[in-house]
Amino acid sequence: MNFAAQTHVDRSIANPRLFFECDTLGTFNLLEACREKIVRLVHVTTDEVYGEVAEGSFREEDRLKPSNPYSASKAAADLLILSYCRTYGLDAVITRCTNNFGPYQFPEKLIPKTIIRASLNLKVPLYGKGRNIRDWIYVLDHCEALRLVLEKGRAGEVYNISSYNEYENVEVVRKVLQAMGKDESLIEFVEDRPGHDLRYSLDSSKIRSELGWKPKHRFDEALEQTVQWYLKNEWWWKPIATEEVLHPTPWKAKPRDTL
Repeated sequence: MNFAAQTHVDRSIANPRLFFECDTLGTFNLLEACREKIVRLVHVTTDEVYGEVAEGSFREEDRLKPSNPYSASKAAADLLILSYCRTYGLDAVITRCTNNFGPYQFPEKLIPKTIIRASLNLKVPLYGKGRNIRDWIYVLDHCEALRLVLEKGRAGEVYNISSYNEYENVEVVRKVLQAMGKDESLIEFVEDRPGHDLRYSLDSSKIRSELGWKPKHRFDEALEQTVQWYLKNEWWWKPIATEEVLHPTPWKAKPRDTL
């Protein structure tokens, strides 16, 4: 089961080579290893490979139109895998999931970054006007979907995974601040990043009907639990929540691997 990837869009803009080497070339190396064994490969990828959508939701058979180096590197990996299924008969399945959240998420991501910066009484940066829309899924619901795909998914197939929890980024940040008892004056709108997709949305009816999956966690309750986890576990995030990681505009920061 391949979770391995560089995943942060902002850093892919600052250092695209790292993302190609890990997400695309790394997947190719796995495929070559799997081709020599009798093994099932579940490849975990992202809703971002489809690009943005103004209305409706992407289905598994829709075209891929990535907008940034991260999503392009993941889309390339997806196509490589499907080619190995067709050419070599590889037993591989692809999952494309929406935005995850929950405990132990790296502090550069929106929700933990908001919690950590707010807990330190630092401004919480939001790109543009914060109107970009994402669909959020609690990490344990994603894990359950992956277990089902591993056990029951059909080789050569793609499964979208989503919870239908679509919110503007500013709404999510407001919910976090409310759960923390923090004032919304901490929100600071900053320069938008290049090529920022407005909305992602996935139709996950296939995995629901074929494999019987559905999310079990309500967004607001899971978000409250996530906030409390970060507030109670500073020991985990303090050593890794560096100035670079918490940078208001990471795509302008110096790439991590060249520091």
